[in-house]
Amino acid sequence: MARIKKGQTWGGDWTEEKLNAFSKYVNAYLTIMNKYRDKYNWKLIYFDGFAGSGTDQHAPEIDDKANDNLFLQELESSELYVPSDSEVYKGAAERVLSVQQRGFDIYYFIDKNEYSKLSLEERLSRYKSTHTLAFRCGDANDMLQKMSEFMHTTQGHKHKALVLLDPFGMQVSWNSIENFKDTGTDFWILVPTGVIVNRLLDKKGELRYIDKLKDFFGLNEPEIRSHFYQRRHEMTLFGETDVIEKVKEPIGKIAQLYLERLKTVFTHVIPEPLVLYNNTNVPIYHFVFASNNETAVKIAKEIIGKK
Repeated sequence: MARIKKGQTWGGDWTEEKLNAFSKYVNAYLTIMNKYRDKYNWKLIYFDGFAGSGTDQHAPEIDDKANDNLFLQELESSELYVPSDSEVYKGAAERVLSVQQRGFDIYYFIDKNEYSKLSLEERLSRYKSTHTLAFRCGDANDMLQKMSEFMHTTQGHKHKALVLLDPFGMQVSWNSIENFKDTGTDFWILVPTGVIVNRLLDKKGELRYIDKLKDFFGLNEPEIRSHFYQRRHEMTLFGETDVIEKVKEPIGKIAQLYLERLKTVFTHVIPEPLVLYNNTNVPIYHFVFASNNETAVKIAKEIIGKK
């Protein structure tokens, strides 16, 4: 898997690399789509499901806790979540809107935090005269459900969409992804392989947050256990007993499983995502890409390969 160079710090160069990779894809995507959109009467949609998250360090704490933070607070108290791991600068919106070519027909910016949404809307106000912008406050999964329903309609089949899902945690439900099967939609997804998922897959296999894991992977508990745990026999003073062991290198296996899940929805999935590391050189996210267009994945693969 593509890897950011050792020594890059959290919120520093690697974040820039991630945004650069995405920006390059947006440019390549629009270059190709602009050749055919008028011929086939396509309408292009850009959808950012977590557009305002993390943009303003001064957002009221009560608004921040109104999202998924009951879950995150519990993880933090259990030392399964490090708040600094979510301090990601979100600069994708400005980059997408500043592309120097014909852009999308409509841009959707979604955020569950009203303050963050309003802050983003104010910051992007200079683009309103040249772009069609739609700002929505709500859960990304609910918005994705509505969008997927539209994409399956007769009118929706004339639309092509590029979706960026860049959460700090496990907010994206698998159901929200699989609903886009057989649509003209490209997905870039930031998967929290090391920052949260690996920590929920505890060494003893107790899986206290199994419902969250089931929702994230779209798998049942036995399926999840079969991917990340193995059972071995051990002799003790009291006879033979079974011992549950977590698989080795689980973060890489988490990423691989997510790619396998994506292959059940999309005909083409990037084989080696961009791996993002924190300042202690531990992998915390995998930036993955999936599409029903083979050329799209080839472009994404080439872009990431140059990192």
